[in-house]
Amino acid sequence: MEVSETKFVGRQEELTVLRRAYNSPEAEMVAVIGRRRVGKTYLIREAYGAQLAFEMTGLQNSSKTRQLQNFADQLNQYANTTLPVAVPKDWQAAFQLLIKYLEGQTDAKKKVIFFDELPWIATARSGFLSAFGLFWNSWASRRNIVVVICGSAASWMINKVVRNRGGLYNRITKRVFLKPFKLSETEAFLHSRGVRMDRYPVLQLYMAMGGIPHYLKEVVPGLSAVQNIDAICFAEGGLLKSEFDNLYFALFDNADRHVSVIRSLAEVRSGLGRKELLRASDLSDGGGASKILDELESSGFITGYYDFGKKKRDVRYRLTDEYSYFYLKFIEARRNEGKGSWQRLSQTQTWKSWSGYAFENICLKHVDQIRTALRIGGLYSEASTYLHRSTPEIPGVQIDLLIDRNDHVINLCEIKFYAEDFLLDKAGMEALRRKVTLFKAATKTRKQIQTTLIQTFPITENAHSRSTVDQSITMDALFVGE
Repeated sequence: MEVSETKFVGRQEELTVLRRAYNSPEAEMVAVIGRRRVGKTYLIREAYGAQLAFEMTGLQNSSKTRQLQNFADQLNQYANTTLPVAVPKDWQAAFQLLIKYLEGQTDAKKKVIFFDELPWIATARSGFLSAFGLFWNSWASRRNIVVVICGSAASWMINKVVRNRGGLYNRITKRVFLKPFKLSETEAFLHSRGVRMDRYPVLQLYMAMGGIPHYLKEVVPGLSAVQNIDAICFAEGGLLKSEFDNLYFALFDNADRHVSVIRSLAEVRSGLGRKELLRASDLSDGGGASKILDELESSGFITGYYDFGKKKRDVRYRLTDEYSYFYLKFIEARRNEGKGSWQRLSQTQTWKSWSGYAFENICLKHVDQIRTALRIGGLYSEASTYLHRSTPEIPGVQIDLLIDRNDHVINLCEIKFYAEDFLLDKAGMEALRRKVTLFKAATKTRKQIQTTLIQTFPITENAHSRSTVDQSITMDALFVGE
């Protein structure tokens, strides 16, 4: 029996992987990894539905005893027996009960076993991972079964399961890394829920909450983007008014250090190198710091970018979680101001300045769409940012995005966020030309530079733009699906 196709917004590649695992003639162990609220559980239930023979979700900050009680409760529910299953003494005994239940199933269809929020179950000294490895190696791997494991602590999942050196070594047969929606998926998701908006307000929503389905579900049809942000982020009871308080502490041990990194990056638009970031976050350089940065990057909260021409070790980190950046900039200091806060703030110069950086981050996440719009999708190219600090010889220069192509061309991209058509005036033209000149002088590149503007709405063509801009694309290019 094959899993039936289901209409689902986005996630088509991920659904294909999960369905392929079900239709495989072999036993499969699938790891689904992604940050909190990104839709992992919903995806798995959507893919497998009635084929789920057993599902258990870990309890946050709970003892081994409570987790085993939870296991017994779930097994009783699925087994539907008149005599309840006793709470097992340990995880090895728990898996023996699960085997007995599964072997009692009379139908021949493939069965799916799902352990959700695995990091909460497999705590230190719980014995879960060793018992789980024994369950897989001695029984499940020879059965008609799919075992799905899922966790929001992405780094934990990668290090403890995907790269496990014990009984689970090299046992993961398929991996799904679930990322937030891109703009095209966000637009489709909102439309599927009756939210009809033009792309500019969709972009405004994305700046505040990113492509997180659980957040986007809060958007109410018939209200503007400003009204929705006000209700979700500032009004009493709004989901995102206090989400930040729980977000990192639900994922990481000693999360104060992770939050310190996030706060430090929120203060610097151009990002920070490793040493600068650790200094700003009051963290010592060492393995502990590397673990924190790896956990934040694996979970999608920060992103390491390499500057053009720099060595690979010279990574510069940026805060790329839209909600965290929006919260620290606007929500945190105004949590007591209540409804109407965003309707006032969205008209200020502070928001206009902030929105430029937020749009820049979104463009960096949609580089593939930008390549397609520039008709260079078939060319090999590398995307990077650029920051040259001022020297006696060459003044400082910062470039939002560079696309270095193998046809001897570099797209120097200038990103502009405006609520109307963009007009390049004489001062803007001179600043753009100066940026190109300084970049050439600092890098000594001999490649052709094509000046590329990325803006929300079309550019108003005039003598300045005709003499300076080689290509211009709008936000519509970012909404193209992959």
